[in-house]
Amino acid sequence: MRSILLPIACALLLAGAAAAPPAQAKGCIKGAVVGGVAGHYAHHHAVLGAVGGCIVGHHLASEHAKEEKAREQQQQQGNDFSSSNSTGSSDVSH
Repeated sequence: MRSILLPIACALLLAGAAAAPPAQAKGCIKGAVVGGVAGHYAHHHAVLGAVGGCIVGHHLASEHAKEEKAREQQQQQGNDFSSSNSTGSSDVSH
């Protein structure tokens, strides 16, 4: 019975992992490494430091992505304004 349950459990685990959406880990790995090292030197709390570093790193990466997106939108709006301004006719009546 035990020999049957192990392959079934592994198959279910792999099926669940394949169906899961991809993780958004930008900044987490770098933050976890830095936090783990800092936690190690702060009274051997490497795991706690890695978890905290992952959270902070992910937050900073998402903030950076938001700023980049806003900057790209501003540049696009500036390009749209300058192209519409340069193609318009200049009707000036005196």
